[in-house]
Amino acid sequence: PVLTIGTQIEESFRLHRGLTGRQATAAAKDALDRVRIPDAARRLEYTPNQLSGGMLQRVMIAMALACNPRLLIADEPTTALDVTVQAQIMALLAELKRETGMSMIFITHDIGLVAGIADKIMVMQGGEAVEQGELNQILDHPQHPYTQHLLHAVPHFASGRATRSDGRREQDKGTEPALKVDGLVVRFPVKSGFFGRASGAVHAVDGVDFDLMPGETLAIVGESGSGKSTTARAILGLVRSTRGTFSAGARKAAAEQSALPVQMVFQNPYASLNPRLSIASILAEPVIATGRVNAQTREKMAALLKRVGLPESSLERYPHEFSGGQRQRLCIARALMLNPSVVVLDEAVSALDVSVQARVLELLVDLQREFGLAYLFISHDMAVVERIAHRIAVIYAGQIVEIGDATSVLSEPKHSYTKKLIAAVPTIDRRREHFELDTRQVPSLVRPLGFEPEPARWDEFGPDHRARVEA
Repeated sequence: PVLTIGTQIEESFRLHRGLTGRQATAAAKDALDRVRIPDAARRLEYTPNQLSGGMLQRVMIAMALACNPRLLIADEPTTALDVTVQAQIMALLAELKRETGMSMIFITHDIGLVAGIADKIMVMQGGEAVEQGELNQILDHPQHPYTQHLLHAVPHFASGRATRSDGRREQDKGTEPALKVDGLVVRFPVKSGFFGRASGAVHAVDGVDFDLMPGETLAIVGESGSGKSTTARAILGLVRSTRGTFSAGARKAAAEQSALPVQMVFQNPYASLNPRLSIASILAEPVIATGRVNAQTREKMAALLKRVGLPESSLERYPHEFSGGQRQRLCIARALMLNPSVVVLDEAVSALDVSVQARVLELLVDLQREFGLAYLFISHDMAVVERIAHRIAVIYAGQIVEIGDATSVLSEPKHSYTKKLIAAVPTIDRRREHFELDTRQVPSLVRPLGFEPEPARWDEFGPDHRARVEA
């Protein structure tokens, strides 16, 4: 993290090709040009923290290709990237493969990506290759039970045909929303100069409005850095908001001091459970924080564990004794300890493999029906969103650009960014189709002090579907 991009790429040329000085620098620039990084000469002076996740992955590919390999091993190269950046990296790998004639071993748990880039597939289980063959043969006629199970569990994106849309908004007219967000703004100061004076502000969230009805799932989708997680954290009071109000039923709170019946399930189940505490202590934490511990607390712990599919004996165990899917179930149980009306799920299934992911999604749907929970489901995986959402809000550069009924938004997207998101979704139905390579940059969210965006103008496309008017 402390070395410039140029220094790190040049190292390969110096060690393996004997280049020095300007030769190595010129070769490093050519390597960045090769992976379609715009303004390559200037980027050589950047440190990693100055580049986005997608740009960093392009730099990693440039480093791997520096020595003109005959074989490139790509180990989950897009797992941490959002769907649009993922599509760009896949397009880049496919194009470089054609240009250089190199072979590639592509390691992934995402079957949709496999369909887009592979010629042959090998399926592994427990350290053994259980099935291998041509792409179409494996995807259309899997023979091994594990391969069949994997393909069955894959969320298939059906362009809005598989959503949970049920006309709930019409039924709920006159009902108090479980959560209402009005005019949410979150800005972070940008400081510069010797005295660290504020010279601008990052407009992370800029005027977000939405409501969420009891028993409803609103999915917030968008690429990394769009403001999805910042919105969720502001609602929970984990990030200080600049202005805006939240309300849950009859309870209302200013954005600066959120105290609503809302709980959160985080993305990484390995990082969100304290490894030093027993499961009993972890589940008791939110209750202790509110000072409401009583004789019924342990009974509730046992009941919730049973409800999320874990035995009561789990209370005496520790997080390291559980798998990723089980840990996420524990996180869900902890979130329900205080009987919240709203649960925020921030990329809650993105770290899980497809079969575990499917079971956790089924659990979330069952819990929603049983307890009448409202979910704010934050994700960049459109196939998962289609499976669980009643409504969808698309967020881009800190602003909601389209919101409405899930079926309507996915089947008839109106905003250009929504169309781009949907076009980038990997699916096993698209065999070896490559996304068009795009090197344009996401607009900067840094604005000068005092800058205020123009009021949003909206086009209506039915009773529950609207999109922001584009400039």
